[in-house]
Amino acid sequence: MMEASCLELALEGERLCKAGDFKGGTAFFEAAVQVGTEDLKTLSAIYSQLGNAYFYLKEYGKALEYHKHDLTLARTIGDRIGEGKASGNLGNTLKVLGRYDEAVVCCQRHLDISQEQGDKVGEARALYNIGNVFHAKGKQQLWGCTQEPGDLPPDVRDTLQRATGFYEMNLCLVKELGDRAAQGRAFGNLGNTHYLLGNFVEAIKFHRQRLSIAKEFGDKAAERRAYSNLGNALIFLGQFNTATEYYRKTLQLSRQLRDQVMEAQACYSLGNTYTLLQQYERAIDYHLKHLFIAQELTDRVGEGRACWSLGNAYVSLGNHRQALHYARKHLAISKEIGDRNGELTARMNVEQLMEALGVSESDLSPCGSEFEMQGRDPSDEDCFFDLLSKFQSSRMDDQRCHLDEPQNGDNREGAANSMPSLNTMIDPAITTSPQTEELFDLIASSQSRRLDDQRVNVGNLPGLRITHNNLGHLVGEGDHQEPSDDFFNMLIKCQSSRIDDQRCSPPEVGPRAPTVPDEDFFSLIQRVQAKRMDEQRVQLPTDDQDSPDAPDPEPPSGYSS
Repeated sequence: MMEASCLELALEGERLCKAGDFKGGTAFFEAAVQVGTEDLKTLSAIYSQLGNAYFYLKEYGKALEYHKHDLTLARTIGDRIGEGKASGNLGNTLKVLGRYDEAVVCCQRHLDISQEQGDKVGEARALYNIGNVFHAKGKQQLWGCTQEPGDLPPDVRDTLQRATGFYEMNLCLVKELGDRAAQGRAFGNLGNTHYLLGNFVEAIKFHRQRLSIAKEFGDKAAERRAYSNLGNALIFLGQFNTATEYYRKTLQLSRQLRDQVMEAQACYSLGNTYTLLQQYERAIDYHLKHLFIAQELTDRVGEGRACWSLGNAYVSLGNHRQALHYARKHLAISKEIGDRNGELTARMNVEQLMEALGVSESDLSPCGSEFEMQGRDPSDEDCFFDLLSKFQSSRMDDQRCHLDEPQNGDNREGAANSMPSLNTMIDPAITTSPQTEELFDLIASSQSRRLDDQRVNVGNLPGLRITHNNLGHLVGEGDHQEPSDDFFNMLIKCQSSRIDDQRCSPPEVGPRAPTVPDEDFFSLIQRVQAKRMDEQRVQLPTDDQDSPDAPDPEPPSGYSS
């Protein structure tokens, strides 16, 4: 009955993972490994699901360990499809760890095997995953750079163009397969890469197609991402009014989904867009909402960014007292989080505002929680606290923990989608029968193509019980010397010569802010309103104000999906 116990434990682990309880699922899978099994297919499925569960828990070291076990076992029993899937899962995990060259080798292995086996679904997934690796590498190379989309160093442009090429091949294949959901993911990521490349018209075309498919499937999260991405692209085409419409839809869907992080990002984007439109009162309203959520989520970096934005908006309105209030908050937060650039900017802003107001440090209260300035008009602050009260009253059940989706929401193909289901492999009667021969219908091709020439050391595979039933699959009668293998040679080469940008930390630009979107158009605000919103100073308004930006034209024709 030990075999039945292993299966029962594994099935419960699978059920928990499908319900979103990855912590509980891993406990049952680990217990199944402890019990052990002599059935190689069962063990391979457990390894794969354990690796995927640890991936979702962000325990990438353990995910890597179990996907390596799965790959070793698949190669041992000659399961080529299994070897391809294990390679793909390894690639996804290596990608998250920033080991992009190794990730490409693994995903390419998945592609080669899928093409060899005529597995079109696997081929499409592998193409998508390779695109993901190059996409992630391009974004990592851009992290900390001041360039706007399209203004890219040659190596970054090449990386993103390669990502685009693989997404295009994936799109072609999933269209052939009639997989509409996969087409939606491809459209979304093509929109994202074209956006980074500065091809904003192309980006809008793809994001509109992504939006159409998201609506078709009732996928509200994908719909939210599409609206946000459309807004981002329209900003760089100067269509600010249209962008606000999309950001408002983003905000509405974020609230429906009870996703506070995305709600805060939408408020931040709306605040910045209204700043570009010089509608400062509305900009302040949204920056205050962003500030509140950042405080609620203890996102100090986002809080500092909100204070910076509020300070500049109040300067634009001529309310220098409130501007000083938020500039001092920005300074205190920058000191706290070790943001030297932010501290320098905030200090200069504080000094200029104090000079303009004719006040000194002695006129200000200590930098406590409210940074009160003596004699300040409390009306704006009262408005802020009214807003806090309103938000608090509607958020009682919003405090929940959920698994973060990947940084790019459409990059979800991969680990979960290549997970072998134990339920689909198991005879219902098997949980009460110790006859392991009846557990699975071993694929005939796998039995006939034992890789006797690919020797591996299986002694270190946890949960494997070697018996006379499976020994023939593990050890052949020929030469026990493992031959050279191009795949592993390539991996070793990548590991020994891994480029510096995969080993080193991102540039020192401070910690990431969950409530601030990656696609931040801060530099655009600085350029459009350079006289008032330069990063190095708060410029007080003069009689010679900048003229409003050009009217917002209608969206270009031909974008309707």
